[in-house]
Amino acid sequence: MAAPDYIALAQPGIRALRAYDPGLDLVALRRAASGAGLVELGSNENSHGPSPAARAAILDTLHALHRYPDPAGGDLKRALAARHGVDPSALVLGNGSHELLMLMAQVFAGPGRDVVASQFGFAVYAIAAQAAGARLVQAPARPVGDAMPRGHDLAAIRAAVGPGTALVYLANPNNPTGTWFDTAALADFLASLPPDVLVVVDEAYLEYATDPTLASAIPLLARFPHLAVTRTFSKGYGLAGLRVGYLVAAPALVAVLERVRESFNVNGPGLAACEAALGDPAHLDWVRRQNAAEREALADALAARGLAVAPSQTNFLLVDFGRDAGPVEAGLVARGVVPRPMGGYGLPTCLRLTVGVRDENRRLLQALDEVLA
Repeated sequence: MAAPDYIALAQPGIRALRAYDPGLDLVALRRAASGAGLVELGSNENSHGPSPAARAAILDTLHALHRYPDPAGGDLKRALAARHGVDPSALVLGNGSHELLMLMAQVFAGPGRDVVASQFGFAVYAIAAQAAGARLVQAPARPVGDAMPRGHDLAAIRAAVGPGTALVYLANPNNPTGTWFDTAALADFLASLPPDVLVVVDEAYLEYATDPTLASAIPLLARFPHLAVTRTFSKGYGLAGLRVGYLVAAPALVAVLERVRESFNVNGPGLAACEAALGDPAHLDWVRRQNAAEREALADALAARGLAVAPSQTNFLLVDFGRDAGPVEAGLVARGVVPRPMGGYGLPTCLRLTVGVRDENRRLLQALDEVLA
């Protein structure tokens, strides 16, 4: 029997969709590096690791791996509600914030509707729109010479909103540029929109922010019921391997998402570890301070080498080499340093570099000097 044409059988929005690209094959690179060790700076992981309390909580769950996790994630929701000053009914948990970004488009966008996002925004926004069968409208980003090069232009994003717009995705700070906009500007943007245009503010990297003008959008929920905020434990909390995220929004919006949220979508060790991590704010503060110091030092070192480095409030830097960055990437990988290529984002002259610990950054700079020479 001949195999059917599976692409033709797929829904229209899926047929032209390209899967999310996670970057280089790190498993293969680790094996090839053997005992030499890789400097893995391509995935924006927390180089300092999670709270010891989170590690202990994971161990405490191992005796119950044969049991399903709490389908509601009640304890973690209550801890998050206390942290953010919201009711637990305003929270929905996800398998990372990725799942929740996809879920918003699945539920609230679709054929005949538009999804607005910025040029050089997180790749998942476009995937979410296309998978839902919606049309993606991409607003131009800020110019390269701007104080926030390639960052979100809220005025351009507002101009892209039209009668068919169902959903707007914003990232603050933004991946892959590292740029940001202040909370007052966000409030003005939200006030300018029709109430039936939902806005998702992706705050995956907010735990790393040190600029006092950049605060969470969660307090704005009381004024703007068309706002939803996504967060993750993968970055600042150092729990990427457990895949836990959450969304904060009006309880009525959350109730609609819950209709299609996958049951048991957050695992037991993840629930326990994230609750424990929330109970250790000192570790998060330490991570933030360490990252900020290394981010500044690395940005200065790269700029001293004549490279264009975008301002960042994250744990990574977007570096423009002014020429095809492919040979630079290949040279770094050959020396055991793994960056993230940006060609898929339309930035072929750029690499994204995670801010590592001091020794990792030293190895990066040493390898980079060899490649650029």
